[in-house]
Amino acid sequence: MAIVTIDGVAKEYPIGTSYQEIAKEYQPRFENDILLVSVNGKLSELHKTVQFDSSLHFFTGKDQPGIQTYHRSAIFLMMKAFYDVAGAENIEKVTVDFSLGKGYYIEAHGKVELTEELLSRVKARMEEYVSQKLPIMKRNVHTDEAIELFHKHRMYDKERLFRYRRVSRVNIYSIGGFEDYYYGYMVQNTGYIKYFDLIPYDDGFMLMLPQKENPKEVPVFEAEAKQKLFRVLKESIKWGERLNVSHVGALNEEIASGNINELILIQEALQEKKIAEIAGKIGADRSKKFVMIAGPSSSGKTTFSHRLSVQLKAQGMIPHPIAVDDYFINRVDSPRNPDGSYNYEVLECLDIEQFNKDMTALLAGETVEMPRYQFKTGVREYRGDYLKLGKDDILVIEGIHCLNDRLSYSLPKESKFRVYVSALTQLNIDEHNRIPTTDCRLIRRMVRDARTRGASAQDTIRMWPSVRQGEEEYIFPFQESADMMFNSATVYELSVLKQFAEPLLFGIPRDSQEYLEAKRLLKFLDYFLGVNSEDIPRNSIVREFIGGSCFKV
Repeated sequence: MAIVTIDGVAKEYPIGTSYQEIAKEYQPRFENDILLVSVNGKLSELHKTVQFDSSLHFFTGKDQPGIQTYHRSAIFLMMKAFYDVAGAENIEKVTVDFSLGKGYYIEAHGKVELTEELLSRVKARMEEYVSQKLPIMKRNVHTDEAIELFHKHRMYDKERLFRYRRVSRVNIYSIGGFEDYYYGYMVQNTGYIKYFDLIPYDDGFMLMLPQKENPKEVPVFEAEAKQKLFRVLKESIKWGERLNVSHVGALNEEIASGNINELILIQEALQEKKIAEIAGKIGADRSKKFVMIAGPSSSGKTTFSHRLSVQLKAQGMIPHPIAVDDYFINRVDSPRNPDGSYNYEVLECLDIEQFNKDMTALLAGETVEMPRYQFKTGVREYRGDYLKLGKDDILVIEGIHCLNDRLSYSLPKESKFRVYVSALTQLNIDEHNRIPTTDCRLIRRMVRDARTRGASAQDTIRMWPSVRQGEEEYIFPFQESADMMFNSATVYELSVLKQFAEPLLFGIPRDSQEYLEAKRLLKFLDYFLGVNSEDIPRNSIVREFIGGSCFKV
């Protein structure tokens, strides 16, 4: 017998009792299905069994580990159904390209015509498998065997991925004989995957899945509300395909073969070309006096604003970069979250009145003393930095709220040019395992905050849910209002950030709430070979996070 503690209550269970059996006993206490369990702080699938005294915590779709498990399992179920309906012999590969809104954009390559009729059959087959409650099996194989297996299945991106795995063994999942590899845990059987939809879109289709806010509801796909973002995401994916670096295995090949410096230069050149294009559009209309640059946390807005300023100078303009963060109210006066922590994501953390007063004065040709916010002390300071605009001057303003007219309510709309910046990673782990853009930004922020703001990785992870909530409310609703979008992600950056982030993540205590996320990120970074940061150009957006930039960021 073993003593199992759940919510502070201890009970004896026979050794060998599955966590699924225990979950069934506790399910009536939960509104949503139990999908995953942590055993003494370590995530585990429900098919595992009790082996020793332990403390359990269950996760449902309302929790981040739970909804990630649900999404992962739903993608696996869709792949099984798609291969069965379309025929494996007709499929070159099926790729989960990126998330869009509340779903995933997926493309199929090969002798497959993506029609509504085909997707209807795939969805029906998925529903059939759900009703059958097929077990999702897992077996542990040697890495060499996995390489051979996925070569046989013609999943070549997975084959390349495993050639650079340091571990000697990997877990392979299967549903009814269909085998695949996924980064993370799965639900116990297909019966858990009750909510999904398939919708034709562009050259592929959307797999719509519930979000943790409502795990029992499939969200509506609002295609019209995501057109600009979709074009930028697809452009990034196609760029990766042209250079044959769509997935981590391909990136690792470039690093191992000594070609990474050329790849870095090409990536930076492509970004510079895009920035020059944006500057050209701004320069063509001299009525624009305010370039409003917005984007989620750690999207590289500051470096982008400086690089854009360089290009605007080439257009004969005199730009002045301004960070909205310098208009933070003093930390002691900042709004707080329910748990007492400071909330830096809401508009109320900014001195909006002072910002509008200063910007209006500048537009009127007056001289204004500009503030500087000190993040380590939490105080806004004035140090005699005066600014006055001439006829060729233009303000390049960056901040997470810059596309929200509430921030710049006093400025004429015709004087603004809006740019949305985000790190929309074009790289995925393999054809079925995508890299969330939020992971890239979280790692960027972790590295930067440790270097510039004295924050630990544990602090960054702890505050990240609040940051994400603020983005959903204050940033993403305004992204389609941008005149232009810029993707700040670089295909090589995670191989650079890895070396800075890993020591920070290893420093998070095992008994902390943030440890599970730290462990997930460490496993994620283990897929990448490292790249020497000395080879990164000094004006690169990556420098904003690792240091060594030629700009004041």
